[in-house]
Parts: sequence; structure tokens; C-alpha cells
Amino acid sequence: MSQKTILLETQDLRKSFGGLVAVDGVTLQVERGSLHSIIGPNGAGKTTFFNLLTGNHLPTSGTVRFRGQDITNTPLHRRAHLGMGRSFQITNIFPNLTVLENVRLAAQALGKDNFTLFRRADSFKPYIDRTLAVLELVGLRDQALSPANVLPHGGKRKLELAILLAPDPELLLLDEPTAGMASEQVPELIATIDTIRREGGKTIIMVEHNMGVVMGVSDRITVMSQGRVLAEGIPSEIAANKTVQNVYLGDLYGDLNEAARTGHGG
Repeated sequence: MSQKTILLETQDLRKSFGGLVAVDGVTLQVERGSLHSIIGPNGAGKTTFFNLLTGNHLPTSGTVRFRGQDITNTPLHRRAHLGMGRSFQITNIFPNLTVLENVRLAAQALGKDNFTLFRRADSFKPYIDRTLAVLELVGLRDQALSPANVLPHGGKRKLELAILLAPDPELLLLDEPTAGMASEQVPELIATIDTIRREGGKTIIMVEHNMGVVMGVSDRITVMSQGRVLAEGIPSEIAANKTVQNVYLGDLYGDLNEAARTGHGG
């Protein structure tokens, strides 16, 4: 992987909370245009590592670079202006606004009109156009004028993706995008994420517990355990990795064996 193809990278990233070392010397490279998943058992440090990437936490030591620029100590709101967008496990929308208004406000937030409240409606046409294009991409164009609170949970997850996409970030950081979803809703959301990556030219870093999802859409997977990188590779390599299998006992062990048997994901 050449430096020109790397969009985000960390070097010896470490985060401690008092005597607890949650992230212990993690080095990672994420290639432009890829979908890179981060997995690990509970307590592996993946959520803390994710928060270091997004700026919710600042590291104890080590560096984070985005587009070759050191952003280690850059605050959360500045990372958004640089082209990083982050979703959360809990759906984060304005329930009483329409689907369109939720996304339009997000499109406007990083523009020059972010604090302009009283203007002619037609002056916001570029934001409306952007909003409609994003809603089309995530499959919510027909629900544009519906209140956000009437959407089913899967629809709200799509709306959250649209809000994330509205300012046109280059890098999307997705935190458990399928959390709380019924199993029958998951394939449609994942297909939407894959479409966003392919048609929108986005790079995606995803923390996800659903191994079927991870193995099906990831270009590369990083496995964390006890704050460190245990393994990294394409899905078929991770599925066949005996060390990873030994860490993931129980149901996930079976999921990994199934992925190895079928060759799913690469």
C-alpha cells in the first residue's frame, strides 16, 4: 500500500484511562475507496480506538493522520470540516422534522449559511438539491416530506446515513450501523452502504458485530484484542486465522468457520 493510496493512518496509537490501557500501540492504514472493518470481542478496545479516530478522545501517545495531515489533536468539529463524518450506535435524528429537513440542515451545517436563519427559501436551493441527491442514493427520496419519526428503524438508519453524507465527507466512520435492527432489515442497509462506497467514491471505516455483514462487504478487516491488533487481512484470511478463531469462542467461532468454508468475502 503506497502513501498515495492511504487516506487515514495511525502510528503506535495508545490511550490509557488511569491504570487501564484501552488501546495499546495500534498502527493502521486505511486505503482510499475501501471499506475497512474493525472487529473484536467485548473489551477489545475497538470503541475507544474508533473514538480516537473521530476525535471524541485524544490519545495518550501516538499519531493519527488524514490525507497525510497530522490530526492527532484536532478537535471533533474540525475533523468534520476536513472531510470526516461519523455515525453513532444510537440513531441521532430530529424526529419531529421531515426527512428532507433533517438532511438539509446537515448539508447546510458545514456551508457558509450554517448560521443564517432568515433568508429567502430559494437561496437554499443548492442544499435542497444536495439533499434530494443524497436521499435518492439511500433510497429515501419518496419519504422526503414524511416526519422522521414515522420511519421504521431501518429507515431511520438510512436517514442517519443520509445526514452523514449530506456535507459530502470523504471518509465515513460507521459505529455498529446494524445495531438494534431486525435481521431481515440488515441486508438492505448493507446494500445501501455498499452502494454509497462504490457510487459515491467514499472510504468507510466500520465497527460492526455482525460477522455476516463484516465478511460480506469488507475489503480488509482489523481484529483487535486487549487493545492491540491481533490480525489484519482480507475476509477469507481472517476467517481462516486460527488465532482469531481461538479468541472468538462461541457463536462467532462458528460464523468464522462458515465464512472460511464458503470463501465468503474474498
